[in-house]
Amino acid sequence: MSNITELHTETSPGRDRRIDSEALKRLARAVIETEAEGITELADRMDDAFVSACEHMLHCNGRIVVLGMGKSGHIGNKIAATLASTGSPAFFVHPGEASHGDLGMITGKDVVLALSNSGETDELLTIVPLIKRLGVPLIALTGKPGSTLARSATVHLDVSVAKEACPLGLAPTASTTAALVMGDALAISLLESRGFTAEDFARSHPAGQLGRRLLLHISDVMHAGEGIPRVSTEATVGEALVEMTRAGLGITAVTDAHWKLLGVFTDGDLRRAVDNRIDVHTTRVEEVMTVNGKTIGPERLAVEAARLMEAHKIHALPVVDADNRVVGAFNIHDLLRAGVL
Repeated sequence: MSNITELHTETSPGRDRRIDSEALKRLARAVIETEAEGITELADRMDDAFVSACEHMLHCNGRIVVLGMGKSGHIGNKIAATLASTGSPAFFVHPGEASHGDLGMITGKDVVLALSNSGETDELLTIVPLIKRLGVPLIALTGKPGSTLARSATVHLDVSVAKEACPLGLAPTASTTAALVMGDALAISLLESRGFTAEDFARSHPAGQLGRRLLLHISDVMHAGEGIPRVSTEATVGEALVEMTRAGLGITAVTDAHWKLLGVFTDGDLRRAVDNRIDVHTTRVEEVMTVNGKTIGPERLAVEAARLMEAHKIHALPVVDADNRVVGAFNIHDLLRAGVL
C-alpha cells in the first residue's frame, strides 16, 4: 500500500508547489486503501457486543436517539436517517444542545447511540450521567475501548482504525468511515430482524421512484368518469375514432349499455382497418375491434401495468372492475408522468 505520509512530504514542500497527476492518483489510492483496511478490520468485531446492541435497539419501545459532536455528529446524523428509513425510528440530537434543554427529547423508552472516536468528548460526557439516570441503554461507538464513554456504556462497539487516511494523522477520515459502516451494519441487521420489506421502505419514501413504483395504484393514474373513452357496439369506426381522439389515449372501450367491456378499439385496429380499405363511416366498430384484449383492475399496482404493457407491446389499457365493467383507462404517458417508468 502507498505510504500517505511519504506522499505528503514528497509532494508538499511548499504551499505553491503543484502536485503532479501521478502523485495525486497515488495519494487517492492510498486514501482508499487505508479506509478499506479500516473497514475490513471491523468484520472481525462482529461479536456478542454487536448482537447485544441490536437486541437493545430491536426491543426499543421509543426512539433510537443518536448523539455525536463535530464529524461524529455528521456521521451520527446519517446513521439516524438510515435507521429511520429502514424501520427503526431514530433521530439525531446535538450533544451541546442537549445540555441546554434538548435532553428532554430523550425518554425512558428510548435507546441512546453515542459516537465519539476518542470516547472523551466533553459535551457527551457531560450528559452521560443524566442518560444513565434515565435508565436507558447507552450504546457507544468509539475508537478507544478504554475510554470514559466506552466504560460508561451499556454496550461498547469498537470502531477503531489503525490510522487515519489524512497524511497528518489529524483529520477524521478512516475513523468516521468505520463509524458510518458500523451504523449501516446495525441498520441493516435491524432491517432483516424486523422483516422490513421493500413496500415498508417505499412507505418511508413516497416521493422517491421506489415509493411510486410500489405504492401507486392504477386508480391513482387512470382517467375516470368523462375521461374514459367509450362507445357502443352500434358506433361506426369513424365515431370510435372521434371518441379516441377526444380522450387522447390511443384507445376506446367498446361496451354495452351497462358499461360491460365487450372489446377495445385501438390505433392498431384503426391502421389494420384502413389497410383493408373499410368505410369508416359505415363499418361498425364491433367488426374491427379487439375482443378479449388485455385489461387490469384499479386496485393493481401501476408498476404491474407497466410490465404487462411492455410484455405485450401495448400502449394503453382499459381498467375494469370485478364484473368486467369499465371504470377507467390510461396509457403509457400516464405512467411516465406518474414517475412509474
